[in-house]
Amino acid sequence: MLAARERYAKEVLPELGNRLGYQNVMQLPRIQKIVVSIGLGEAIQNARAIESAERDLATITGQKPVVTHARRSIAAFKLRAGMPIGVMVTLRGKRMWDFFDRLVGIALPRIRDFRGISGDAFDGRGNFSLGVKEQIVFPEIDYDKIEKVRGLQVTIVTSAKRDDEAKLLLRLMGMPLVGE
Repeated sequence: MLAARERYAKEVLPELGNRLGYQNVMQLPRIQKIVVSIGLGEAIQNARAIESAERDLATITGQKPVVTHARRSIAAFKLRAGMPIGVMVTLRGKRMWDFFDRLVGIALPRIRDFRGISGDAFDGRGNFSLGVKEQIVFPEIDYDKIEKVRGLQVTIVTSAKRDDEAKLLLRLMGMPLVGE
């Protein structure tokens, strides 16, 4: 089986060119970056939650995450501006393609009762977001060493101008999208 980057160059690009009718290869949509984040509302009471989520995200992505901070204070949630509330990683290049391979080939099929991903999660500009309820679907995570099961958000940013182009790109790349 070809790696995602090779499959994109050898199989997906020619097929995209045929289906979309673009003459120039540079007009064809491509994956620009993948952003993986974990929001931690519990970090307000539990300061160790940030460290645990950082360790899990670094293990999954192979890159050190950045801690995100609250922009505003929200009294109802006992949240003050500047408090740490999540972690995120932006993947580009080789790490992005490796993560995409693991997401599509290993992690998504490990989800219980998995029947595909809804194709409705596009934002109108060709970007796709999906939520994973448990970080333990990634094989890098050792179930015995996790502090708490957490979900994570994966956003795939493409250069496509429209959702239908991005949907075609992801489908050709092997993303199991269902529904139209």
